Amino acid sequence: MARRALSGMSIGVHSIAAHYLFNHGTDDQKRRFLPSLAKGELIGAIAMTEPGAGSDLQAIRTRAEQRGNQYAINGSKTFISNGFLAGLVIVVCKTDPAERARGISLMLVETKDCAGFRVGRLLDKIGRKAQDTTELFFEEVRVPSENLLGGVEGQGFYQLMADLPYERMMIGVGALAAMEGAYQATLDYVRQRRAFGRPIADFQNTRFKLAEVATQTTVGRAFIDRCVEQLVAGTLDAATASMAKLWATENEGCIIDELLQLHDGYGYMNEFMIARMYADARVARIYGGTNEIMKEVIARAL
Repeated sequence: MARRALSGMSIGVHSIAAHYLFNHGTDDQKRRFLPSLAKGELIGAIAMTEPGAGSDLQAIRTRAEQRGNQYAINGSKTFISNGFLAGLVIVVCKTDPAERARGISLMLVETKDCAGFRVGRLLDKIGRKAQDTTELFFEEVRVPSENLLGGVEGQGFYQLMADLPYERMMIGVGALAAMEGAYQATLDYVRQRRAFGRPIADFQNTRFKLAEVATQTTVGRAFIDRCVEQLVAGTLDAATASMAKLWATENEGCIIDELLQLHDGYGYMNEFMIARMYADARVARIYGGTNEIMKEVIARAL
């Protein structure tokens, strides 16, 4: 999907939501939700970011208060991918507002016929126009106590941290695939587009730019593939996953910018895939933890 700039329903966020359940859910939670998520009958989303809390998740204000055998959720979230489509939202809440990390829990909210749950605006973004990114509002949303992920309060922050390498690798893989797709599309374009009586692929500047991009994507593929192997083996650490996210998204922006230039004026037209890729790439340096946060994570491990 990333190779072809298909940025509609966020498969990455959907997959990450499923992995939270797979890695941290109770047996009952896994039986209830994973089959439907795997079939695509249920779309998953993760509600972390708030208007006043982005990278600093410990500062969230959304509250889940236990009342008998239920939790009442109050608060708001923003920039939520799959927010409009999601049938299951994993909501990052404070179950103990007196604590920071130890006060965070993850609640499973089923959105169908959910009283007090409201989807706000479909946000008008620079890129990723096909992807539903929304505000979410929770006003006395009641969920049963068994919808607390893992069944124990105060584990949310640690559950989030444990799955960050997977999330950041998803972003790294998508960024590299976008580079490869943009490269192939540009190669096809310059071979058929003519200027001064010959294909623009014959000009030295074109050939040198493409040689640089081919080298960068080949080197990047080796690193990303190694990280995927480590992830599958359970040995990928947070710093290396952050390196993958940092390197891939920074280079995605630079490389697609260079390739757009080779499309001349057509590269600025949304009917061309390279234009959509250019706009779509920018947010990758922000979501999943900003690249400045990636540098902090890496630096702490040095």
